Amino acid sequence: MRKATITRKTAETEISVEINLDGTGAYDNQTGVGFFDHMLDQLSRHSLIDMTIRATGDTHIDDHHTVEDTGIALGQALVAALGDKRGIRRYGECHLPMDDAQVRAALDLSARPFLVWNVTLPTPKIGSFDSELVREFFQALATHGGITLHVDQVHGFNSHHIAEAAFKAVARALRQAVEPDPRKADAIPSTKGTL
Repeated sequence: MRKATITRKTAETEISVEINLDGTGAYDNQTGVGFFDHMLDQLSRHSLIDMTIRATGDTHIDDHHTVEDTGIALGQALVAALGDKRGIRRYGECHLPMDDAQVRAALDLSARPFLVWNVTLPTPKIGSFDSELVREFFQALATHGGITLHVDQVHGFNSHHIAEAAFKAVARALRQAVEPDPRKADAIPSTKGTL
């Protein structure tokens, strides 16, 4: 039952996001931005969150609005699917290697959005994709998903590998955080009694 559908329409983009937190990592993501679709596929596959994303945007200008607004809508979908967050583990972390790159991610589904981004992509482009948009996506996801998210590059020299390691590390951390906690399935994971 932990599913959500979000639609977002602005003068710049039109986005629809469907997710199932208890999925198998099935994905069907079409944003019109090839590298970004590849990264969203990794996010779904390694988080085991089923995702269907459709986005159209003003890519004749650049990919910025499409990437950022997809992050906004995906963050909103996570909030909707998690509900009051009763019974989840809340925290997740992953230290992920990919060839030359190693990236670690740690996150808290705290409803207190904050992004710490210690990642350097050495090239301005990955194919035709602006490298700086990787951070923009995670900023939007953290802000609208209410996620405290720390992403740290340990090392790496290939921009594609570093970006992909970041998406996969966040995915694995997210998988842990949204999973039901079998020891406290009926409780909000906070001494405050709410998140």
